[in-house]
Amino acid sequence: MISLGCDHGGYELKEAIKKSLEEKEIEYKDHGTYSKESVDYPQFALAVAESVAKGKSESGIICCGTGIGVSIVANKVPGVRAAVVGDVFSARATKEHNNANVVCLGARVIGEGLALLIVEEWLNAEFQGGRHQDRIDLIKKIEEQYSKR
Repeated sequence: MISLGCDHGGYELKEAIKKSLEEKEIEYKDHGTYSKESVDYPQFALAVAESVAKGKSESGIICCGTGIGVSIVANKVPGVRAAVVGDVFSARATKEHNNANVVCLGARVIGEGLALLIVEEWLNAEFQGGRHQDRIDLIKKIEEQYSKR
């Protein structure tokens, strides 16, 4: 299952992603927001990140105006590797090399067509492991070091 979330700036893009996932018969959970009314993005980004970190979802997609704010929030949750992605190459690379489990999209930065291509590429990519796993392990050590403070 994929967790979805957005703020008001990413609402329409999240809705387009939902439609695409439904067409592909991919299960998702929508953590909101549910309209274009102005909201604060941290609560929605946190809901997606916690779902991924707790294993309730395999991965997450969060949309806001730029993708930056929601990625900052998501990356505060241990075990989450959220990446702001604005092109198809980076979508594949962040899964293959970083095993990103959350992708963050900027609705005011990329169009719907590109966003759907990014999501498809990211979902279809596979983590390559090997030396990349060594780097993920280093990231986990950093998380553990700073979570003890």
